[in-house]
Amino acid sequence: MEKTRQPRCIQSTIITVRRVPGQKSRALVQFGAIVVPAAIGRSGRTVLKREGDGATPIGSMKLLYGFRRGGRSSHVQTQLPIRRIRKDMLWCDQPDDPNYNRLVKAPFRPSHEEMNRSDGLYDVCLVMDWNVTSRARNRGSAIFFHLIKPGYEPTAGCVAIHPRDMDRLLPFLRKGTVVRIL
Repeated sequence: MEKTRQPRCIQSTIITVRRVPGQKSRALVQFGAIVVPAAIGRSGRTVLKREGDGATPIGSMKLLYGFRRGGRSSHVQTQLPIRRIRKDMLWCDQPDDPNYNRLVKAPFRPSHEEMNRSDGLYDVCLVMDWNVTSRARNRGSAIFFHLIKPGYEPTAGCVAIHPRDMDRLLPFLRKGTVVRIL
């Protein structure tokens, strides 16, 4: 029986995010031979990530799991663990709360971000291991790989790509795929 091989362009387990020269909040995402435009933090990139600074952290982060919004992205093809977003899902971004940088359930009083967004940004939302498995207060929360706003508007510190580009990448992603932000 002949083995089926994947093309060389998709054997990589590293996604590289490089800033576009002269544009602090624009980047190129490369996965093997696939290269797509992206939006990054409104403050560009930083090695000293702080909560609320609007910067995308420079470093290497593993993909842990993801979320999809029901109804809009009902069929997501990937080996990455994906959960359907519920209306009560929130992400805590309050540095002094014990749930900082964790998924929480509504009702929840401390500062948080709603996962069930109406703007479509989290129709597919992948959690990168920035300050997740080893947390430190005020080091940044909710650093996701998600969908873009129209016009590739800057993010609050995440990496965002067009839905069609996410659809191209998802089949090759799995838990542990590394996102390297340069």
